[in-house]
Amino acid sequence: MTTEVTVATAFSGGNIVLLGLLSYVWLQNYRRFRTPLVLGLLVFGLVFMLENLVAVYFFFAEEMLYGYEPIVHRVMVALRGLQFLALLSLAYVTMK
Repeated sequence: MTTEVTVATAFSGGNIVLLGLLSYVWLQNYRRFRTPLVLGLLVFGLVFMLENLVAVYFFFAEEMLYGYEPIVHRVMVALRGLQFLALLSLAYVTMK
């Protein structure tokens, strides 16, 4: 596993933690308010968490799926990092 794949895996792990926290908050809010918007956020969080779990699986089990081109690994790190920043800002606003 290359350094880039390791970093991408770490970002995905962080995304999973943030999505778990957000999904918990959204579930509590849905139980209280029963609005479609909060339900949509909850579904978004759960589906996005599933996507990150599948990505981590493929990082470990099917490394060659991402190829051996260094540019592919750098793009993977960049995309996972952007996801992490987006989720971090969403978590900040949600917890505020």
